[in-house]
Amino acid sequence: MTESKIIDGKAFAEGMRRRIAAEVQGIKAAKNIVPGLAVVLVGENPASQVYVRNKARQTKDVGMNSWEHRLDASTSQADLLALIARLNTDPQVDGILVQLPLPKHIDSSLILDAIDPTKDVDGFHVVNVGRLAAGLPGLVPCTPLGCLMLLKDRLGDLSGKRALVLGRSNIVGKPVAQLLLQENCTVTIAHSRTRDLPAECRRAEILIAAVGKPEMVRGDWVQPGAVVIDVGINRVERDGSAKLVGDVAYEEVEPVAGAITPVPGGVGPMTIACLLQNTLTAFRRRHGVP
Repeated sequence: MTESKIIDGKAFAEGMRRRIAAEVQGIKAAKNIVPGLAVVLVGENPASQVYVRNKARQTKDVGMNSWEHRLDASTSQADLLALIARLNTDPQVDGILVQLPLPKHIDSSLILDAIDPTKDVDGFHVVNVGRLAAGLPGLVPCTPLGCLMLLKDRLGDLSGKRALVLGRSNIVGKPVAQLLLQENCTVTIAHSRTRDLPAECRRAEILIAAVGKPEMVRGDWVQPGAVVIDVGINRVERDGSAKLVGDVAYEEVEPVAGAITPVPGGVGPMTIACLLQNTLTAFRRRHGVP
């Protein structure tokens, strides 16, 4: 394994957090105010609880204010909307994140669209989705933003490169395609109905796998020298124990690729780092801080 092939998202995210902490310290010294993030968790989903705990810890680590609102799984949609309305008008709160998935009796799209778009640090509000599609400034979904940062750090100028996005979700596939278009890539979005998917993948200089199927992308799907960004996080049973794997068959693809993100330690750490970056961006825009 060639060490330089590995795109180390964990190290990149650590550098981001150090820069964000320094900026927060500078703002606090100059303005005596601190950016703040409110996270809302409804129910007892174990994975969501881990995510929320990590988000709160990292928010505090960079010097921001952190508020956790943990609600019972039986919380009504009306009560959740009332909480969001309070957070929208709270001057101390710069970012609001409602952890998904929500219980089945709650309409997720209704909840996400109730968040003030200027505080929507997940970038899921229809206004921010529209601003991204139109090439206007807004808050961008965290995982796609992290993918773009890793790509630009590795490749520099992306202009003219042929990119394939495998997956068309609103959370990753569509927004990462929009970001790549803004960088002047030639972008293809592939999905479950794409004919001859391996051949489409082989045409790409940049391949982003975000489909949620363990090790779907095989070694012979990848153009030699291509940069592969693996967004997938899948828990599989192997040799009697649980293991995390991506959407890419890493052992097959790594020798072929020019660069690749591992799972874990690739895109995953970037998501929370970009959440902190979005909270800082939202704070700056709301307070007119350049």
